[in-house]
Amino acid sequence: MTVTTASLGFPRIGPKRGLKFALERYWSGQSGRDALLRTAQTLRASAWERQKNSGIDHVPSGDFSLYDHVLDMTVMLGAIPSRYGKPDGGPDGDTALDRYFTMARGARGDDPEGGCTHRGGGQAAMEMTKWFDTNYHYIVPEVTAGTRLRRSSDQIVQDYREAKALGIETRPVLVGPVTWLSLAKGHDVDPLGLLGDALDVYAELLVDLAAAGADWVQIDEPCLVTDLNPVQTAAYRTAYAALAKAGPKIMLTSYFGKLGDNLDLVADLPVAGLHIDLVRAPEQLEPVLAAVRPDLLLSLGVIDGRNVWRADLAALLDRLAPVAAERDLVLAPSCSLLHVPIDLDLEPAIDPELTQWLAFAVQKLGELDSLKRALNAGRDSVADDISAASDAARSRRRSTRIHDPAVARRTAGVTPNMSERPDFATRRPLQAERLGLPSYPTTTIGSFPQTKAVRQARAAHRRGTVSDADYTAFLQAETKDTILWQEAVGLDMLVHGEFERNDMVQYFGERLSGFAFTQNGWVQSYGSRCVRPPILYGDVSRPAPMTVDWWAYAQSLTERPVKGMLTGPVTILNWSFVRDDQPRSQTCQQIALAIREEVTDLEAAGARAIQIDEAALREGLPLRMSDWESYLDWAIAGFRLAAAGVQAQTQIHTHMCYSEFNDILPSIAAMDADVLSIETARSQMELLQAFADYQYPSGIGPGVYDIHSPRVPDVEEMVELLRLAGAHIAPDQLWVNPDCGLKTRSWDDVGPALSAMVEAARRLRVPA
Repeated sequence: MTVTTASLGFPRIGPKRGLKFALERYWSGQSGRDALLRTAQTLRASAWERQKNSGIDHVPSGDFSLYDHVLDMTVMLGAIPSRYGKPDGGPDGDTALDRYFTMARGARGDDPEGGCTHRGGGQAAMEMTKWFDTNYHYIVPEVTAGTRLRRSSDQIVQDYREAKALGIETRPVLVGPVTWLSLAKGHDVDPLGLLGDALDVYAELLVDLAAAGADWVQIDEPCLVTDLNPVQTAAYRTAYAALAKAGPKIMLTSYFGKLGDNLDLVADLPVAGLHIDLVRAPEQLEPVLAAVRPDLLLSLGVIDGRNVWRADLAALLDRLAPVAAERDLVLAPSCSLLHVPIDLDLEPAIDPELTQWLAFAVQKLGELDSLKRALNAGRDSVADDISAASDAARSRRRSTRIHDPAVARRTAGVTPNMSERPDFATRRPLQAERLGLPSYPTTTIGSFPQTKAVRQARAAHRRGTVSDADYTAFLQAETKDTILWQEAVGLDMLVHGEFERNDMVQYFGERLSGFAFTQNGWVQSYGSRCVRPPILYGDVSRPAPMTVDWWAYAQSLTERPVKGMLTGPVTILNWSFVRDDQPRSQTCQQIALAIREEVTDLEAAGARAIQIDEAALREGLPLRMSDWESYLDWAIAGFRLAAAGVQAQTQIHTHMCYSEFNDILPSIAAMDADVLSIETARSQMELLQAFADYQYPSGIGPGVYDIHSPRVPDVEEMVELLRLAGAHIAPDQLWVNPDCGLKTRSWDDVGPALSAMVEAARRLRVPA
């Protein structure tokens, strides 16, 4: 029996975020199409070479994307909404590329490629939401009754040929047809009704890949680990009965969970290979082995593609050796390595004790190679690798920096009454009297533009070339200017702008115990947006106040209320690389207690409103409904524990973005926030129907300004959105705000957008 290795996908951005900077130069007009495509080609070649040189037998192609792999599949299928022009894009490559980016991020009114379908000018982007339960965002496909799928791109074939020309044989990767259709948004049509058209396109692509020399193709179907309805189940049978005959052998790839009750379906599909996730669902190995054909090539996801902890090679070998003795195997990460940083060797500043516990993408490829060699040639062939991994696992278990007895005592002392406040009906009039806000109160989500000057000052301070005193003076000046600007533009509830913060999770992690940080541990969130998730390795506590001084300074500059701005415990948890040696619920409770201390300190300092962002609460929802209750119980308890230490007259806000809430609204209501702000601009307030049906009682701020797009809506567009909102939500519940924080936007965008937003609110305050 033979063991080989595969990579299901590799980070696209490059070790130094080359893709990010190339995209932003192109979008700003500083460079052209050719320069962008050259950078992309260089990044692809580098990734292929790195994976091949790491001993990977099945190197992926087609996993690279200029923005999003789901959007790439949308373009390949020709599912381009009519508002963006014809699918073929005409003879001009720039037209097709600009249309692609317009679909992803919209276009300004002064962009000649952007079209003009909104009153404010420009073109709005397609909707964006989270890729299953990750912090990666994909562009949601759209289909209508008039949609006709037809092949509109050869990118997957071009990528395969490009790698082959470099002497690297790859396994092309495609988002599967049933997953793509299941993720698509249908306008008066069931997307799965387009399965036949989709299969025609997929079959053409497979035929051409076979003609180009591809022996295998990886087709990703993560929907196989979700609850399938009968239509989806039938679609899988139809799809793979057709595609199995079309061209290369198919490695059907599931990840992010267990096949569960879909195992019988999968076992019957006529594919040549199957990948399963044994990190998220280690218990499924034996049932899968019992169910699948003996000749099926089984790919086992044994290395964690979503977290950064080093694998215990000896323990894995103990489990894999009996299986490898009976059948050929492929060893792989649990999912694409898109979700982890590229290379631990780029992190010389991390403490050596902690470093030995970690593995980034490159190191994970090395772990796979060590496992392969041990199973093929015996453990003695990689004895040093196995010993080092065992030593690291032992070190981590025994380290005194992991467990804090004081934190254990605090969590043991948590009681149910610590999560209770007076009911909303009691709180609402007290808050209204204290705040004195008009109807349709205006505010923002928290951050203001992090300009080049802000970034340069932060970098200079980090290098030591700007003193603490000078840096503080700079931040105070930025904060003061922003408070005065908000007053002048007419916002009702202000924020301090967050100029001292590098990231909404990292900032807090740096001030809490139990966290470590990287210098180059970047992970793509969407497009050119990259984040550096903290590494949460130990017990969490708050040594000192984290935000009170900056809030107090901002509030001293104005009579209007300034919100205290915090990141919530569930979001800190979900946007970190979290320890895997204790339940996530326990870690969340530790963070919640730390945030609770900050909330009560802000209130004691005079804060009348405090926002605790939980942007990632929906993201962490398990993919199987049977697992929802457990997660929501501890996640909502964590938020309430963090928020409930204040008096009734103190208003608690929370913010969530790019998520679907329809199916968890009782849990959202159970958070018991006084004001909830959400993303709704791209969806034209569609989400609010669910809140209306549920009769959501608290304040709601539906976003009227899509901050992830370069276009600036005008007053009339925002008024129209608010009137749409008013059709679902009572006017006295409505707040007026952007979709998300303004950190990534420029003042040239933010100024006119917020001025228009304030004017829109004023118009609605005047009776018609």
